Amino acid sequence: MTDSSPAPGPAPEAGTLVLAATPIGNPEDASPRLVRLLADADVVAAEDTRRLHALAGRLGVEVRGKVTSYHEHNETARADELLDVVADGGTVVVVTDAGMPSVSDPGYRVVERAIERDLRVTAAPGPSAVLTALALSGLPTDRFTFEGFLPRKAGDRSRTLAAVSAEPRTMVFFEAPHRIAETLGAMAVAFGGTRPAAVARELTKTYEEVLRGPLAELAERAAAEQLRGEICVVVGGAPAVQASVDDVVGEVLERVAAGERLKAAVAEVADAAGVAKRDLYAAALAARPAK
Repeated sequence: MTDSSPAPGPAPEAGTLVLAATPIGNPEDASPRLVRLLADADVVAAEDTRRLHALAGRLGVEVRGKVTSYHEHNETARADELLDVVADGGTVVVVTDAGMPSVSDPGYRVVERAIERDLRVTAAPGPSAVLTALALSGLPTDRFTFEGFLPRKAGDRSRTLAAVSAEPRTMVFFEAPHRIAETLGAMAVAFGGTRPAAVARELTKTYEEVLRGPLAELAERAAAEQLRGEICVVVGGAPAVQASVDDVVGEVLERVAAGERLKAAVAEVADAAGVAKRDLYAAALAARPAK
């Protein structure tokens, strides 16, 4: 008979709150550490207890500690209850339905309160829909922002998108399948239809799919097809705006008026703006008030 008990390993330190990442789709992505934590924790606080038990079944692990619900509607009220266990020397593991707790999921409040109470907090890292979508998007990954879910109301959504329309870093959003077509259309308006983007759905699952292209084309496709499953939208950052000599000559004049030498001011401003020093120097001379 096959032994499905967790592999031996170090037990978490007594008196610890652990944020544990769970698979975002494929249960084979669960780490051995997650399996040990589920088996050994005194309390497992789960966003959905039914999903936790289903995951434990797929992993072949028996959750021996107390299982309690911890979701967006009770996370503030239940935080101290969980941390009392930690304060008494117990191990509390927080898990969500998929991915890392506190990333658009419960977890932030209990961590905030644990820090206030000077209790130990650690994490068992693992699968992340944000990083997986970013890596598969084909868009720049050196700098990015996570924007989470957009507001549901059209006006609020438009204002939020307008506020980040000039963001130069790659942006990652979450969206529900029944709103994806409308959201992509709003993004095409706010960012421009030619802005490159990717729609990643059902990541790590059987029907994983990543659609890549300009926002306008993705919006049309989403309107024509019914995209299902968990969805991440990755949008390229705004292209850099090339400054002109006329845009920055005023800055040179201000610096000269403040006492800086003209050549030094021109050199620094030209380097920062990416314009030709000779052209900027000539424009500054022409624009200087006559003595």
